[in-house]
Amino acid sequence: MSLKFHWFLPTNGGDGRHVVGGGHGIGAGPSGRPASVSYLGQIARAAEDVGFEAALTPTGAWCDDAWLSTAMVSQVSERLKFLVAFRPGLTSPFLAAQMAGTFQNLTGGRLLLNVVTGGESHEQRMFGDFLDKDGRYARCEEFLHVVRAWWRGGTASFHGEHLEVEAAALDQIPGPVPAIYFGGSSAAAGTVAANHADVYLTWGEPPAAVHEKIDWIRKLAADEGREVRFGIRMHTITRDTGQEAWAEADRLLAGIDPAAIERVQAGLRRSESEGQRRMLELNRGSKDGLEIYPNVWAGVGLVRGGAGTALVGSHKEVADRIEEYAELGIDEFILSGYPHLENAYWFGEGVLPILAKRGRWEHPAPPKAATQAVPFAARAGQRCACAPPSWSGTRGWRRARWLRRPRSPAG
Repeated sequence: MSLKFHWFLPTNGGDGRHVVGGGHGIGAGPSGRPASVSYLGQIARAAEDVGFEAALTPTGAWCDDAWLSTAMVSQVSERLKFLVAFRPGLTSPFLAAQMAGTFQNLTGGRLLLNVVTGGESHEQRMFGDFLDKDGRYARCEEFLHVVRAWWRGGTASFHGEHLEVEAAALDQIPGPVPAIYFGGSSAAAGTVAANHADVYLTWGEPPAAVHEKIDWIRKLAADEGREVRFGIRMHTITRDTGQEAWAEADRLLAGIDPAAIERVQAGLRRSESEGQRRMLELNRGSKDGLEIYPNVWAGVGLVRGGAGTALVGSHKEVADRIEEYAELGIDEFILSGYPHLENAYWFGEGVLPILAKRGRWEHPAPPKAATQAVPFAARAGQRCACAPPSWSGTRGWRRARWLRRPRSPAG
């Protein structure tokens, strides 16, 4: 099975040549490139050109709205799909099902959904959501149950602990029904993933920890009679040589203010997210010892909530590490890099061709081979199709050269 690769649209504070911090209840740090439609469109077009399948678009109080952002960017790109992150507690189930159908049908099937329950109660309350973490997972389970019922067609009513709808029927069934991407490291998250996820997502950890998660979710899903695919979310710093890649990691690290580390880490330690706790354990709030596994660097997580690790190395080294994760059962890789425009090309032109040669990846929309123009004298004795028969051969070419000579001005 060919691996799938997705990129990232930095609507969470913009983009730049340094780590743009924030997230998970922490305000975004400064950036050099605002998340305009023009700039996001450049990233989207670069991503689809080099072979990424989709682009994750984040959700949260520190982000632009993912639905609106991707709807606009879809109009300045061609085939790239959008992995739209959204929180089921902030939208009614029927409206979300309707929005997905509209998006899918108007873009020609370019929607994927990343369902996020929300790990920070204080942030959820900004949106008017006062359920605790376990309550949010229970509501998410109900939400996905009823939405999937509508997507199968027909009329559905539902009376749950958190949601209630009566005799609802969806006029526009999404075509195709968007895949559900879902992540979480808590026991409650595992239950929802086993019952509803098409792809279970984990943030980047060393392979042994990722293997444990895969075994955990695979068993839970099997108990429900289901199979789940697996994806991983990481950043990437890949260059022609490992030395160049680590020099870039060092540059990013040098640009992180120690005061910012202290402020962001204090905020992230208040997070209710089990996944965020695991990210903090990897970096320990220190600039030292951040290579936690060969070519796996935890420096991004010092000032950025959520995914905090990066694959760092030469193109071959990064390809090797991807294959190691693939052997564990990872099918899809959601990647990013600062800045996102340039790093889409670094990865797409450096790593993906290596994986293609190894039979691990195929371009989802291979570019058509360019037709080679044939010059007049491409082959000896071959007559150009644009020249009359009498012009073939040496005498004909001499005549053509004479006709192209500049003439003296008349008079």
